[in-house]
Amino acid sequence: MTGSPDKPFSPACERNRGPILEVLRGYLGNARRVLEVGSGTGQHAVHFAASMPWLAWQASDRVENLPGIRAWLDGAALPNTPAPLALDVDRWPALAVEPFDAVFSANTLHIMAWPQVQAFFAGIGTVLAPAGLLVVYGPFNYAGAYSSESNRAFDAWLRSRDPASGIRDFEAVDALARGMGLRLQDDVAMPANNRCLVWRQRGIATTGSSPASSSKRAP
Repeated sequence: MTGSPDKPFSPACERNRGPILEVLRGYLGNARRVLEVGSGTGQHAVHFAASMPWLAWQASDRVENLPGIRAWLDGAALPNTPAPLALDVDRWPALAVEPFDAVFSANTLHIMAWPQVQAFFAGIGTVLAPAGLLVVYGPFNYAGAYSSESNRAFDAWLRSRDPASGIRDFEAVDALARGMGLRLQDDVAMPANNRCLVWRQRGIATTGSSPASSSKRAP
């Protein structure tokens, strides 16, 4: 399967959607509305919405990425994918009267500059329901160290392209989350040296764990 000028395609999305879905299913069984920040091509939105028909999956991204996302959503014609929203983490809009039960974002924090990462977490507090979940997928460093040589090489490539980007330290990201009243619930090891981090607002404990939560938690 390949993309087109109107319908972009990401091989990484095809590879990681299965493992991510396994984690999401373990936490979103009671969710009704999920906001995806940085939907990219729109492939994740289509796959997750089709696999979890009980929830409404709200895609969002910067304005320039919306046409590609619309192409994927229109092609799938799912009843639980509303039109994608324009969202820049530097300027969070008033997205909805009703807050979201969960916010999901994949492979975004290492693309953003650090002030944007801070803005991302600040914005979460404006859209997340009490006891709501934040799920973030991507590579992270722990105790200032790379988890693999491939992540070290990836970080060097990111910084050569944009010195403000780079793989984020888990401890720094978790501190931002805690500052917004979020408590870490799970840190799941994923393929290709990635992680899936799950926080819940206001320290509410989970009633069940993800099917993948038996994976080794990083220090």
